[in-house]
Amino acid sequence: MPTGAELFVETLAELGIRTVFTLVGDHLNQVLSCASRAGFRIVGVRHESAAVHAADALARLQRRPAVALVTGGPGHTNAVTGIATAAAVGSPVIAVSGAPPQAQAGRPGFQVIDQVSIVRPLVKWAAEVQRPDQIRYFVTRAYQEANAPRKGPVHLTVPADVFAGQVAQPLPGVDLTETGAPRPDARLVERALELLRNAQRPVVIGGSGLWWADAGPVLKIFLERTRLPLFTLTLARGLIPDGELNCFGYGDPALSKLVRRAFPLADVVLVLGKRIDYRLALGGQLLFSPEAKFIQVDIHAQELGANRELAVGIHADVRATLEALVDAVGKDRWPERPDWLQRLEQLEREWKAELEQLAQDRTQPIHPAAFFFELRKHLPEVIYSWDGGDFVHWGRAILPARRAGAWLRLGRMATIGAGLPNAIAMQLHYPNERVVMITGDGSLGFYLAELDTLVRERLPVIVIVGNDGGWGIERELQRELQGTTVACELQRSRYELVMEAFGGAGETIGSLDQVGPAVQRALRSEVPYLLNVQIRGVRSPFTEWALLRRRSG
Repeated sequence: MPTGAELFVETLAELGIRTVFTLVGDHLNQVLSCASRAGFRIVGVRHESAAVHAADALARLQRRPAVALVTGGPGHTNAVTGIATAAAVGSPVIAVSGAPPQAQAGRPGFQVIDQVSIVRPLVKWAAEVQRPDQIRYFVTRAYQEANAPRKGPVHLTVPADVFAGQVAQPLPGVDLTETGAPRPDARLVERALELLRNAQRPVVIGGSGLWWADAGPVLKIFLERTRLPLFTLTLARGLIPDGELNCFGYGDPALSKLVRRAFPLADVVLVLGKRIDYRLALGGQLLFSPEAKFIQVDIHAQELGANRELAVGIHADVRATLEALVDAVGKDRWPERPDWLQRLEQLEREWKAELEQLAQDRTQPIHPAAFFFELRKHLPEVIYSWDGGDFVHWGRAILPARRAGAWLRLGRMATIGAGLPNAIAMQLHYPNERVVMITGDGSLGFYLAELDTLVRERLPVIVIVGNDGGWGIERELQRELQGTTVACELQRSRYELVMEAFGGAGETIGSLDQVGPAVQRALRSEVPYLLNVQIRGVRSPFTEWALLRRRSG
């Protein structure tokens, strides 16, 4: 008879899951041994939250559930930040925690806590498996819940005695037959199309829903037919490369003055698979005209009109909606708007000229804008993991998104530090490509020991650290709003030596002429490589926007 651990591993394999992220602990030893014998890729990290972050990144990239496996008690509580981060981006993570044997429940046992109650407010669904024969049912149920149209993390607690127990007759799993996503109402599609056709200054804003729906190809057809201007956010970055098919790049006002200047002029706004959230100023007058008509398409009905009155709200799969829009457009001649497109192009040129002017600064320490313009000359097409830091926001504003699935951010929780565990998963997902993780010196400290994971797992990630010896965003906010700074200073540490101590390689960059040669050495390296860039703390567009929002209330 199989054990619960063997049934757990067998069920994961049946679901197509053969990679788990973990940090070992006594509650997991049996199941990890089974997974190893079954040929699973077991990635051992240095913090339980990093295991969940990595599973979150893999789930987002592959568009289906991924698994993090942590021990109970403090291992479980350590994982909570990763679970909350996955919840904020709707990532289908199956977060599994071991636990002490059930005989200790309700007694002052070692590491006994109510794990399910701790995470229930954060996840779509949570349960504790009480018998070994329930494992297939609960694992398949977890997969189903995580992968449903409104994707998101789920949790299972599996006590050690459930993994160890034998299974004579397992309960059947749940039926995982896909039921299909909601289709759009044809009348609403026609109404949306009429608004777009009659608009003088339309914009399209694309979000992660486009990625989850695999809507890139039909989005391209829609834009080819209509020539509508597109701005992308989150996982939609790169679905249409910046600069192609009227894609004007980042739709984030915190990173683009083009957006700050263009969106208030728009008379019709089509929002595809994107919450009208803080990134879009909650649809308010800080970013949009009160007279602008909004069309929102979302698979989550509760998002429609949540922060902005809509002219048309379509509760449907965004790919199906785009297909319906393309069919409705047909071969009809679409209105040309040369004046509007020329206006957007002029605003784009002005914003790029501002950035290029900042990049002319050749003094030391290096201006972040100057660094990223120099980096762009030497870096080929790579996969980007974006972490936190004012330095990072300069990069997001300057470097273009050129392909889908190659631009991963922290998400709504802004869990700084998660960029490094994200990069672990990204390099696993793209084994034949180069992953570049861009971070600040403050953010790097959260999961610094994951540099060891990169080395052990032979993942040649390039880590670029903007080192200004401080918490840059908070320093700028405090200086502007309080007139002084408190607890914002860090040492300008030799982070490349930390990478070398773990078995990787690295170097310091102190001037712009060192950037190109250093990048080439990093690209040639067969081990993880850290570039410790000595920068000057300069207020980024992101921080400027944060201050603007504070002042506007």
